[in-house]
Amino acid sequence: MAYLTRQQLGMMNFKSLGDNVKISDKASIYDCEQIDIGDNSRIDDFCVLSGKIAIGRNVHITPMCIVAGGKPGLIIGDFVALAYGVKVFTQSDDYSGESMTNSTISKQFKNEIFKKVIIKKHSIVGAGTVIMPGVVVKEGTSVGAMSLVLKSSEPWTIIAGCPAKKIKNRKQNILKLEASYLASNTSQ
Repeated sequence: MAYLTRQQLGMMNFKSLGDNVKISDKASIYDCEQIDIGDNSRIDDFCVLSGKIAIGRNVHITPMCIVAGGKPGLIIGDFVALAYGVKVFTQSDDYSGESMTNSTISKQFKNEIFKKVIIKKHSIVGAGTVIMPGVVVKEGTSVGAMSLVLKSSEPWTIIAGCPAKKIKNRKQNILKLEASYLASNTSQ
């Protein structure tokens, strides 16, 4: 995988760009002026990012993810991982049949849903998962692969399924590891 150089990243005019950011030259990123990316974050091959997005530090967006911040916006906290093929949407058409759908139809004939999504610190989202508008994936949540997340999670839980539901609580050992990691990185 080839990463864009710091000079190439600078020419993309991100809203803000942290240190040691790695973005694949095969990623498609739109609306860069609306995107913040924190230190040590990485975006891999064949990802599509668009709209209003704030990415924290040490975030990994693995190959083939779609991260659509749209107008409402998406916030991804520190130390979050989106596994292969995760899709996050802050906007959606109304599928009820009450209105028309798709991007070729003018707004007067549509009833789109617009709701911010937040994925909080230390969450991991499993491969193939879809997160829908308005969801808050609370701190420390682990989302099982191939889940459909329609509702916000509880913090420090493991959720999975279609639709996703709580399976059990998640250990919080990560918090001690985070403190050691941060201490080791500030001493360098």
